[in-house]
Amino acid sequence: MIKGSLQQDDITIINIYAPSIGALKYIKKMLLVLMRKIGTNTIIAGDVSTTLSALDRSSRQKINKETSCLICTIDQMDLIDIYTTFQLRAAEYTFVSTAYGSFSRIDHILNTKQVLKH
Repeated sequence: MIKGSLQQDDITIINIYAPSIGALKYIKKMLLVLMRKIGTNTIIAGDVSTTLSALDRSSRQKINKETSCLICTIDQMDLIDIYTTFQLRAAEYTFVSTAYGSFSRIDHILNTKQVLKH
């Protein structure tokens, strides 16, 4: 966690890396731990080793129950995925699986929905 100022506004940047095994539970647990530290000017970024929407993966598979639970937690915490918010139809990927011939976006930047009001 890094705290500082940007153009006279306090800002907090939190970097999260989730292991590929158990990523969904790990991210959910980390977000719940960080809940009290998340403010309007908090940016949570990192490799969460999972996709958060069907747009985030080339195969367009349905979202499973565990992912839906994480998305619900993110929504309940009043967080948004900045990229998805501003790039609704553009598919960009940050992970390539040559073994499966698939692409996905597993790096995300989350911020509070309040940031959209500024």
